[in-house]
Amino acid sequence: MIDPNTALEACRFFHDASLMLLWGASAFLWLLVPKALADKVWRMFGTAPFLTALIAGLTTLISLPLETATIGNGWSDAFNAGTIYDVLFETTVGQAWQAQAAAALILVLAFLPSRHWRGQGVALGSGLGLAALTLTGHASMHEGWLRLAHRANDILHVLTGGGWLGALVPLIPILRLLNTPQSRAEALLALRRFSTAGHSAVALVIASGIINTMLVLQRLPTDWSSPYQALLAIKIALVAGMSLLAIVNRYVLVPRIRRDRVRALNAIRLGSIAEIILGIVVIALVAVFGVLEPV
Repeated sequence: MIDPNTALEACRFFHDASLMLLWGASAFLWLLVPKALADKVWRMFGTAPFLTALIAGLTTLISLPLETATIGNGWSDAFNAGTIYDVLFETTVGQAWQAQAAAALILVLAFLPSRHWRGQGVALGSGLGLAALTLTGHASMHEGWLRLAHRANDILHVLTGGGWLGALVPLIPILRLLNTPQSRAEALLALRRFSTAGHSAVALVIASGIINTMLVLQRLPTDWSSPYQALLAIKIALVAGMSLLAIVNRYVLVPRIRRDRVRALNAIRLGSIAEIILGIVVIALVAVFGVLEPV
């Protein structure tokens, strides 16, 4: 039988991935894409955003008994009402879960029949959900102002990371719409805005990641005998790979669009898909080493 820790890691992965994809996609479509084009992309997604939000909501519910099982005596405590009550109201894990539950409620309510505020609601719910993840992070190892600074840096890291990763998802259909005459002008504008915002997002992800590593380890992760440091080093390598792909897309492939539109757009699309895959692997790694002792 699967142990509670492994089940919690799997739950964390699906929860974090769904929130990051929703946050980046919705924030990009809401803030940087012309409304008519954004509405078209939302329609192209079909039921996928709702199903992703449903995953975020269900994993929020599941995480509480899983957290209780890991804190308590295993599966026997997972559905013990008294133990769940104690975890929920007397631990920081419980406080973080309450914040995540509120964010999940906002996220699900965003999919009510009215579409007018859907993009903003999805961005608000998923963004708050990501910020709430930091309430049980390694910032808790500090006290006072340093804890607040560490937590603020964690929030910046997850929001910019999710913004980068999630925005790649709507970018793919927008690239396809560049070949549609009635959508080309808006798609080009969205692509330029993505490029500008992407520079800032990548820089902030890298900077906040370095700061976080220094706050937690106070040195580079070079001890491969430590599971935490080994997984962190792999994460850093994957983010470096994502950054390299982003640079190639922007500075090698985008200029080729004028000379060979079809091949350049196909290459950019494949590069973006590769970035998404690497980003999802990064989320899986964080779901594992995020609960390990940072030694």
